[in-house]
Amino acid sequence: MIVGRASVVDGDTIEIHGTRIRFNGIDAPESWQLCDDQAGKSYRCGRTAAEALDGFLAASRPTKCRQVDRDRYGRVVAECWRADGSNVNVWLVRRGHALDWPRYSRGKYATEQAAARREKAGVWQGDFIEPWEARKARSQ
Repeated sequence: MIVGRASVVDGDTIEIHGTRIRFNGIDAPESWQLCDDQAGKSYRCGRTAAEALDGFLAASRPTKCRQVDRDRYGRVVAECWRADGSNVNVWLVRRGHALDWPRYSRGKYATEQAAARREKAGVWQGDFIEPWEARKARSQ
């Protein structure tokens, strides 16, 4: 377990004691990524996700993470919880700040994503491109 005060890097990555931790099975919009709200107005949804995550983690410290893997960038891939036991990965998807990433999650967060979509939470309030598709398009 990695335990400590988390610094938010972006909507799906934190750092604890110098260790970069990528949340397992979810993908948040990139910091540069734009989404459209319900009125069709563009906003920085990646920045919104990171700010929401920062507030969520600050409300109950420390953050605890259980490593499940390492990614190709050397980051720890983990499932994380706040001190009060709230699952960070679940919270991000349920609030619409991140998406279930079936390629890695095997649908673990599909129920939370369906609820967020139904309630038009976070990115589901308007139009957006899945983060993995946005990265692919940007790299071409």
